[in-house]
Amino acid sequence: MRMWVNGGLRDADDARVSVLDHGLTVGDGVFETVKAVGGSTFALTRHLDRLTRSARGLGLPDPDLDEVRRACAAVLDANPMALGRLRITYTGGLSPLGSDRGDAGPGLVVALGEARRRPDTTAVITVPWTRNERGALAGLKTTSYAENVVALARAHEHGASEALFANTVGQLCEGTGSNVFVVVDGRLYTPPVASGCLAGITRALAVEWTGAEETDLPFDVLEQAEEIFLTSTLRDVQSVHRVDGRELSGEPGPVTTKAMRIFDERAGNDLDP
Repeated sequence: MRMWVNGGLRDADDARVSVLDHGLTVGDGVFETVKAVGGSTFALTRHLDRLTRSARGLGLPDPDLDEVRRACAAVLDANPMALGRLRITYTGGLSPLGSDRGDAGPGLVVALGEARRRPDTTAVITVPWTRNERGALAGLKTTSYAENVVALARAHEHGASEALFANTVGQLCEGTGSNVFVVVDGRLYTPPVASGCLAGITRALAVEWTGAEETDLPFDVLEQAEEIFLTSTLRDVQSVHRVDGRELSGEPGPVTTKAMRIFDERAGNDLDP
């Protein structure tokens, strides 16, 4: 495995960043996960646009997107695989021990790992912790991911692949690494970005391609929704068959099935929508 680290490809055993990198010491960094199919990226332009938005939200300089694209191409070319998770990480770079940034400039790492196609349905749980829709990091895809690690570990303990959060005012928000859609009275809804959720790339495409409505939703909508599905870079559209102790249909419902079909068709026809 070869990875891009601060200007060039490195073998995995030699792919290192400093212990003083601000992304490590204080989580001062942003990232994107991009689906790679047969060496080709999906929706890379949208991901790079969001990488820039996240960097600006942290006060980092805009990433050099030409360099990022070169790094992605080099890593994909060096590591051929059928389905991969391409991870772009952009950090505050070498800095003092503390919250102040140094002046060495940002760091860039691009790595690739093999992935498997997700099952059509999955189980999720709800967790008691909340997303802060008014926080400084709301809506940014940062490397400060510890609360997601904790919540996802709890999901795995309960036989689920994802944990869902409310925000501080009791509205449905998002998963640890996914957005959530619900079907109520036959209509498809998803929380708005103002809820504090990440503006997911797959979420945006699903809204555009299915006509889903963005609206505030109470957290207990999960107890009444006729169908529920998740979206993310590697899930695409994935049906939910269990929420906590509530069992839904073991097969994707009609609205979810249509969304899955539309997403597969549109994504297959345009790798950079």
